[in-house]
Amino acid sequence: MTRVLLLGGTAEARALAAALVDAGVEVVSSLAGRVSRPRLPVGEVRVGGFGGVEGLAGEIARGGFTHLVDATHPFAVGMTANAGAAARFAGVPCLRLARPGWAGHPDAGSWHWVSDYEAARAVAESLRARRPFVTTGRQTLQHYASWADRDAVVRVVEPLDADAPARWTVVLDRGPYDVAGETALMHEHALDVMLTKDSGGDYTAAKLTAARELGVPVVVVKRPEVPVGLDEVASVPDVLTWLNGGSGSGVGRWRG
Repeated sequence: MTRVLLLGGTAEARALAAALVDAGVEVVSSLAGRVSRPRLPVGEVRVGGFGGVEGLAGEIARGGFTHLVDATHPFAVGMTANAGAAARFAGVPCLRLARPGWAGHPDAGSWHWVSDYEAARAVAESLRARRPFVTTGRQTLQHYASWADRDAVVRVVEPLDADAPARWTVVLDRGPYDVAGETALMHEHALDVMLTKDSGGDYTAAKLTAARELGVPVVVVKRPEVPVGLDEVASVPDVLTWLNGGSGSGVGRWRG
């Protein structure tokens, strides 16, 4: 009997949970609990951490899971590494589900691609940004602490843990966004550079179109590499095919 532990929190994870429930496959979605009002998937849900690799491996064993699917955010590098290690420890197959990045976007060649957030800040400064639009996430803001003298617009899903500099505008919002709304926001604040990360997908892609239309330079933090030995697919049907193929020992077959 196939039983899936799904590490979620993304739109792809919710879509996969729905597909598995529809196919009659037992699935438990696990959410980290960092968002106060998460969008919940269908089916059984658990919230909270595992306590590292050993804790996750123990959860796999206690729950009788036959497969582990990591569908966390493309930048959740710690969780992805733990997923691969815990699956090996527990002796179950593991697959990474991640939305395609934006490297194939029509405008990608015109963006400034960087390896980390410090480099993103440096490039923005080299572009003489005075009103940056920061969309790299709440946990990355320490890298822009020196921008207290700039009229930055910072968009986050959850409230900040500490007060932002007085000149910053903090926007609490989450996707999906549309081009009209993104264009209006950038125009209203006269933003002169946008910093983002290669999250991929459609939920937040509208800002890329808005930036092009307004002539705003874009700085993109590259997506981290998938850990060696962990296979990655880009769609829910790919995961269903993997499960239906009977990868791993003692895995039943089902028709999705």
